[in-house]
Amino acid sequence: MKPIIIAFAALAGLAAPALAQDYNGSPNFGEVHLQAGFTPDPHLTSLRAGGSIDAATRFNQCQGYITNAPDVRLHWSGSSSLSLKISAQASADVTLVVNGPNGQWYCDDDSGEGTNPSLTLKPEAGRYEIWVGTYSSGETQRAILSISELESF
Repeated sequence: MKPIIIAFAALAGLAAPALAQDYNGSPNFGEVHLQAGFTPDPHLTSLRAGGSIDAATRFNQCQGYITNAPDVRLHWSGSSSLSLKISAQASADVTLVVNGPNGQWYCDDDSGEGTNPSLTLKPEAGRYEIWVGTYSSGETQRAILSISELESF
């Protein structure tokens, strides 16, 4: 599946459900502060993917079950000509939902290796809220969230 980009303006037309996701909530697995050229690259965070909220009911064309608060909040600074790659690896099929500092929502299912999700973004300074979802409500799976500027790792 190709990554899906959802403009914030499009979310406004979805009314309250789309805006109900608590991107200001305390992240389940912490906050990460990175800047262009960071090392070690990739930055890895272990987490439990999944939740009870169906992302498809909150964001058009997103998939998976996520929590209300983000799993990880990334604070990005600096400028770079490199892309920012946010991906997750798990033994189960997981998904990604990302709220960028520009107000856009990004979703992916299988753009990474196998059934792993991966998003490649032009980095902008600011906050990124990141959710890793599963395909069954309430199910959690061990996963590794990867943040990288490298083409492959």
